[in-house]
Amino acid sequence: MYIDICSSSSPSLPLIPLTRPHIYTSIPFFTIPEPTQHRSLIFTVSASPSSSQTKNVWRKQPENSTSLKKHRRYQRSAFLDHKVDMDELLASIHKTHNEEELFSLLSLYKDRQLSIRFMVSLLSREQDWQRSLALLDWVHDEAKYTPSVFAYNVVLRNVLRAKQFDIAHGLFDEMRQRALAPDRYTYSTLITSFGKEGMFDSALSWLQKMEQDRVSGDLVLYSNLIELSRRLCDYSKAISIFSRLKKSGFTPDLVAYNSMINVYGKAKLFREARLLIKEMKEAGVEPNTVSYSTLLSVYVENQKFLEALSVFAEMKEVNCPLDLTTCNVMIDVYGQLDMVKEADRLFWSMRKMDIEPNVVSYNTILRVYGEAELFGEAIHLFRLMQRKDIEQNVVTYNTMIKIYGKTLEHEKATNLVQEMQSRGIEPNAITYSTIISIWGKAGKLDRAATLFQKLRSSGVEIDQVLYQTMIVAYERVGLMGHAKRLLKELKRPDNIPRETAITILAKAGRIEEATWVFRQAFDSGEVKDISVFGCMINLYSRNQRYVNVIEVFEKMRSAGYFPDSNAIAIVLNAYGKQREFEKADTVYREMQEEGCVFPDEVHFQMLSLYSSKKDFEMVESLFERLESDPNVNSKELHLVVAALYERADKLNDASRVMNRMRERGLLKPFSG
Repeated sequence: MYIDICSSSSPSLPLIPLTRPHIYTSIPFFTIPEPTQHRSLIFTVSASPSSSQTKNVWRKQPENSTSLKKHRRYQRSAFLDHKVDMDELLASIHKTHNEEELFSLLSLYKDRQLSIRFMVSLLSREQDWQRSLALLDWVHDEAKYTPSVFAYNVVLRNVLRAKQFDIAHGLFDEMRQRALAPDRYTYSTLITSFGKEGMFDSALSWLQKMEQDRVSGDLVLYSNLIELSRRLCDYSKAISIFSRLKKSGFTPDLVAYNSMINVYGKAKLFREARLLIKEMKEAGVEPNTVSYSTLLSVYVENQKFLEALSVFAEMKEVNCPLDLTTCNVMIDVYGQLDMVKEADRLFWSMRKMDIEPNVVSYNTILRVYGEAELFGEAIHLFRLMQRKDIEQNVVTYNTMIKIYGKTLEHEKATNLVQEMQSRGIEPNAITYSTIISIWGKAGKLDRAATLFQKLRSSGVEIDQVLYQTMIVAYERVGLMGHAKRLLKELKRPDNIPRETAITILAKAGRIEEATWVFRQAFDSGEVKDISVFGCMINLYSRNQRYVNVIEVFEKMRSAGYFPDSNAIAIVLNAYGKQREFEKADTVYREMQEEGCVFPDEVHFQMLSLYSSKKDFEMVESLFERLESDPNVNSKELHLVVAALYERADKLNDASRVMNRMRERGLLKPFSG
């Protein structure tokens, strides 16, 4: 969409009937059945949100439980497997167009001259989901083979690859009807397939079924569950599953370790993320470039640039090869630490390492130049990119617009917006918020306000940065009425998502307005992003609204979300401030039972609450337990406990803890 910133199911094919319509309903293998046509087999969907509905599919009704026992059971001394060319048979199957043709082709083997192993192999090589379903019918209902979980697993895989999820539900139910117990592969296939399609509720329901059936997981399944939890941003669940994986006797592989580095980072458990590199080496799993680059990204996302620099040094020390992602991250790190020469050197040496810089590389070094006020270098590189036809995108232009804003050249910044539009690069909310900010600082508030109104009327998404920029622009020149109108408008945000409105209001410190919108959105089921809960918890905590902290936490748990370690620490503190020590203890224990891995601050917070309650037996008990935990910083633990005893005027206990520190070498002994 161009904003002038300068001026004030396709229909199904017909079905092919069979000669025995009272038994089968047949369709060509490459057509989709008509949704209005009644099918003989009705599967009940039991693991999906619409479980009360039934799904009609084209397969026939399986025999009832009494007839299922009528399979001919005899031991054949020899099969014809070695006399049948599977490739030729498979080619012939591919030429069939319906069940009648397929069954006719296989009638030669109706007396089970082929082994079930041969038939499962045949199924595994048939990729078409409809043919594999028909072949499964023939195996069980025509040739009367004993039902095989392996055969069902193969067909289930084909059906799920074709995204036929309702039929997958039906196949699972049919396995139950045939007295087959779904195995580890069955559940792993279901969980992975539903999870990859974003059907997380269904994936988790399959996990519950697996646990109810007491089917143990394997490394692949646990890894898939970790990835699923990570995508759900349910990091506590991912950590719990990782713990279960190791307790089950499995050694995590490289992929699992790399995923968990990311998970620990997202959960703000930075020490645990760092220790995974050490654990990998001890387990004989050598960290690779992805391991280090993931850890680097974790630190950079949380502005821990010195830690990132340390990881990069270790990476070079062990001669781990660099890749494009690592170079881009480290250019950013050097820039954040004002190490411009190092950033410049790394950027220009990338090609010597056979790493071709991409647009992210150029955008990052442009930003580094801009923040270091090396405007000449930035402009030179920007034009060099254009002369050499190097890709530029909206981020490139946004960076340069911001640089021109720093040099107070607002007209050149405006010209860049026109230039990017002429080149087919669509400005985004950041582009507009940057130009509005530049105009506001240049005293061109009328142009800023005009552009903002045009954006609102044009349907461009007004993101939180853009809204906050305009609010600040109004407040900066004393137009408080205009700023308040924008804030009042957010109480009924018809033009932006409510979650965005909550975030804007919370970050602006507007407690009452944010509370109103949050409660409305939660009651209507619109709060789906876990970060919104965290944002509200932080807002209330900053303003000492402890009752509201607890309110949001309880809503968060009722919605099925796990809080991160930072939120748990805030909630425990809120319970302490409200003198609700028992509830704090319950939350602490429940989170641990769920497999949450707490940072030291959460444990120390709980020690402080026990001390406030004057329950020094619990202080001592938790102290003893944490003292034996290798993941807890022993020196800090002793100092915290000693300080708690001293504050409670229990000087003998404080002295005892300090002496224990000296005995363990955590504190230097008295000299002399």
